[in-house]
Amino acid sequence: MAVKAYVLIDAAPGKVGNIVKALSGVPGVTAVDAVTGPHDAIVTLESNNLNNLGKLVTDKVQSLEGVMRTTTCVAVTV
Repeated sequence: MAVKAYVLIDAAPGKVGNIVKALSGVPGVTAVDAVTGPHDAIVTLESNNLNNLGKLVTDKVQSLEGVMRTTTCVAVTV
């Protein structure tokens, strides 16, 4: 079963466009959008397990230039 998460990104001023472009097409990224509100972008991730999902967040999202802070929200079944 796939594990899904939403990552809320706070970006440095003027960097959100570069972040969105860098994440588009990355394996495991199913959607990425610049947004208005308290965060600058939202990324939807899917992976085959929680450990790989965590690696996507740390290796592909948090490591990007201009990413100041992330909040990861793992989707659950209710």
